[in-house]
Amino acid sequence: MDETREQGVGSNKPRPVKPKAFLNESGLYEYAVKALGRLMRTEAELRRLMHQRVETGPRGDEVVNRVLARLKEHGYLNDQSYAETFARLRQENEKFGRRRVRQALSQKGVSQKIVQQVVDESYAKTNEEALARQYLERKRIRKPANEKETARVMRRLVTAGFSTGVIYKILRQWDVPEEELTVLENLGDETHEE
Repeated sequence: MDETREQGVGSNKPRPVKPKAFLNESGLYEYAVKALGRLMRTEAELRRLMHQRVETGPRGDEVVNRVLARLKEHGYLNDQSYAETFARLRQENEKFGRRRVRQALSQKGVSQKIVQQVVDESYAKTNEEALARQYLERKRIRKPANEKETARVMRRLVTAGFSTGVIYKILRQWDVPEEELTVLENLGDETHEE
């Protein structure tokens, strides 16, 4: 970044950073509604955002909790609905497997109970092998020609959330030599542990 941007155009002094004023309950509610209008968020994500806009400590926590309660009451914040939409879109658009969706929802702060229920319902009627093949097609991943390419395909499918059983089934149908699959079993086990 050049110095004129950091210091201000035509000035040798750095611009003072104006601290953001803490918001009261009505200001925080308005801020939260605008944040939700820009992007769907989980309760945990919105809580983190709002904590940056209130004073630290019990008083700030109390204001955040009241605003969250109002948002839920008005139907603006619902982790169950968020998780259902998130899972459906990741499955339909990204062609991700159940493990990837479960992990992403957990990272976004959705409760394990909701994650488990939503992912089970979303993937109940899904053929994981067909979804994995759609993922491969979407990413333009072709049949591997050697061990290195086979490992790359396997890593991509594991990262996309598919089980090693489905991955091996696809690789076997592509006539990947058993020796390469045996070598890759350790890769699949290590990746599943993470």
